[in-house]
Amino acid sequence: MKLVGKLFRDDAGFIISAELVLVMTIGVLAMVVGLTAVRDAVTHELNDISHAIGAVSQTYTVNGMQKANKCGVHASINGFGFNDDADDCDCKVVELIDVCGKDDPSTGRDE
Repeated sequence: MKLVGKLFRDDAGFIISAELVLVMTIGVLAMVVGLTAVRDAVTHELNDISHAIGAVSQTYTVNGMQKANKCGVHASINGFGFNDDADDCDCKVVELIDVCGKDDPSTGRDE
């Protein structure tokens, strides 16, 4: 019983525990704010990627061919293709923005 009474009256670690709880609470709140900023940044980047994928045109065309010989056409194959029409879920087309005062190396000419 003496040991239990001694432990009950001992408050040497109380201040350190209270400080630790306060520091840990502040740390958790700061971590929540930081993770919210990370969540927003990742969401914006994934949105940019979805717009880029939605703006890709999947239209293609393959031309036909013929092989001629002395008597006429020896062999031939028809061409084919696909025209990608806009769907409801397609994103808006990526727009190129001209920034004044900057040269655009993709045009192949100096401005």
